[in-house]
Amino acid sequence: MHVGVPKEIKNHEYRVGLTPAAVAELVMHGHQVSIEHNAGAAIGFSDADYQQAGAQLADVDTLFAEAQLIVKVKEPQAAERARLREGQILFTYLHLAPDPEQTNDLLASGATGIAYETVTDARGHLPLLAPMSEVAGRMAIQAGAGCLEKARGGRGVLLGGVPGVPRGKVVILGGGVVGSNALAMAVGVGAEVTVLDKSPDVLRRLDAEYGNRIQTLYSTATTLEQEVIAADLVVGAVLIPGAAAPKLISAELIARMQPGAVLVDVAIDQGGCAETSRATTHAEPTYVVDQVVHYCVANMPGAVARTATQALNNATLPFVLALANKGVRQALEDDPHLLSGLNIAQGKLTNAGVGDALNIAVQPLADALAALS
Repeated sequence: MHVGVPKEIKNHEYRVGLTPAAVAELVMHGHQVSIEHNAGAAIGFSDADYQQAGAQLADVDTLFAEAQLIVKVKEPQAAERARLREGQILFTYLHLAPDPEQTNDLLASGATGIAYETVTDARGHLPLLAPMSEVAGRMAIQAGAGCLEKARGGRGVLLGGVPGVPRGKVVILGGGVVGSNALAMAVGVGAEVTVLDKSPDVLRRLDAEYGNRIQTLYSTATTLEQEVIAADLVVGAVLIPGAAAPKLISAELIARMQPGAVLVDVAIDQGGCAETSRATTHAEPTYVVDQVVHYCVANMPGAVARTATQALNNATLPFVLALANKGVRQALEDDPHLLSGLNIAQGKLTNAGVGDALNIAVQPLADALAALS
């Protein structure tokens, strides 16, 4: 199969779909790999590295025109969507639920879109979302701590405090992969930390791990309101796979938070968990609503792009190899977990969560699979 890796063009996105090591694996299996000039240069993967691994350099038009499988990191931007063609396979993060424009463009293209964020594993987890969730969760505390500085609009609070002075209060909404990693960092810097979740099993696991170093609370409207109002830093770490993030924090609740408090909404890829959240970029990462600093960067791991690229490739490479070795239909038939990643199939939407969010009819996965060429 001919695999194409374009350079990411989203604002301040430096990750790349395949590392030279991943390219070498594909070439070893007999596949052709084309990579756009300087696709990985910003994170230390030169064109020479890719050529040594067996890739050929290509301009973006040629790459999209000739490659059968496009491997990216972030959702295709408008210029990239315009280059997609019928029968082409796109393997990347898509996050379609809050993005009707992208969804409609992908449906119109006739391409087949497999989304990293809805691929599952035998335990029902999301193995291709997990490495970036780990990065984003850890970064959330780092970003939030910076935003709390007075010069950046924050309350002027040091999360770890100092002797004789209260520690900063961190409230984490959701104890999944993002929340667990944010928790580890927040505890590490010495903050006062509360985690809210609706799963007693999750709360039990976190309590067993951290004991009295943290507070775990079952999430209700009342507990969430009380904790958010008292927080210096709120981390939104909720996820419903494929679907739009639930709006847990109302605009009215934002207005009642402490002046200079910070919201880091890691759920922004799926629309955000606050009514006041809107996607930002690394170029302009924050804005203020009712004296609350909002950090809503939609590609947080792009800031640590080399680490993030390597972690992502470790997870995605087996699936890329399966698609290339078997072809899309056989690869999906053989692996129900990869099939869960199928969101767009040659003009049809196949993910129920996206369909519910955007009010678009969904084709059953079995029918979509049978129709794939």
